[in-house]
Amino acid sequence: MGAQTGEQYEISFGSARAVITEIGAGLRVFESGGAPYLETFPAEEHPPLGSGAVLVPWPNRVADGRWSWNGQPQQLECNEAELRNAIHGLQRNLPWTVLGQQAHRIELASDVAVRPGWPVPLHTTIEYALDERGLTVTHTVRNDGARTVPFGLGTHPYPRAGAVDRDVCRMQLAATTALPLTADRLLPAGPIVPVEGTDLDFRTPRPLAGRNLNNPLGGCLPEADGLVHHRLLGPSGGVELWADPDFRWVQVFTPPKFGDRGAGAVAIEPMTCPPDALNSGVDLISLEPGRTWTGRWGFTPLG
Repeated sequence: MGAQTGEQYEISFGSARAVITEIGAGLRVFESGGAPYLETFPAEEHPPLGSGAVLVPWPNRVADGRWSWNGQPQQLECNEAELRNAIHGLQRNLPWTVLGQQAHRIELASDVAVRPGWPVPLHTTIEYALDERGLTVTHTVRNDGARTVPFGLGTHPYPRAGAVDRDVCRMQLAATTALPLTADRLLPAGPIVPVEGTDLDFRTPRPLAGRNLNNPLGGCLPEADGLVHHRLLGPSGGVELWADPDFRWVQVFTPPKFGDRGAGAVAIEPMTCPPDALNSGVDLISLEPGRTWTGRWGFTPLG
């Protein structure tokens, strides 16, 4: 059986290696010192639950696929048919073009074409690079159209704290707020609220055992180095997901199963904006013609 994710591109640095897919430019493997720091899946299978996906030109959901641009109604395909939403952007099921590859890095590109529901062409690239710190992922988005357009970007990794399951881990997040969601369609259900004093306050590490999470959390505050930090901590080590301050949001998801596995995975998804931001306008990035936005995030294994 051929790979559903297309060609597989491996990069390495010392004992660290990563595998990136041609379809969607997704991250399928990240490990260091023989320890897995990312949930993986066979190349012959479709990525389970959006694993590793690049979410552009919006992350998460757009209600009914409808939004308005410069007073003009837009109708996106509702590719989450059961919930009647457009979900996770336009490029995750398309092949990306390799612009350059070295032993420790690779850069891929994709054009976001004008189509029903998306009115302005964009050019986007992604670079995966390994070094002594871990993995750095750099996104660029350029407006190739003649008018300003809003957009958002996110990614969908399922980090691992090495070879241990979710339920023996603790999680720490930089988020200070939460966006309530409807139970039926996972769309915004009310105003953004502080996490302080709630079960969604992960500013200090809290156990994941028994948690059932599918929540967008915002107000992510940088630490002294100017970066946002989220951490998944196991009994003897873990992994840190860091990001530029433009990634103000993080979606946390604890699925009941991942692929053919039982429970044990957790998605920590850095996003520049919350669900349905094309309608609410919250934290959308406004990109003028010819201008380019750049944002970074990455993984650092913790000893």
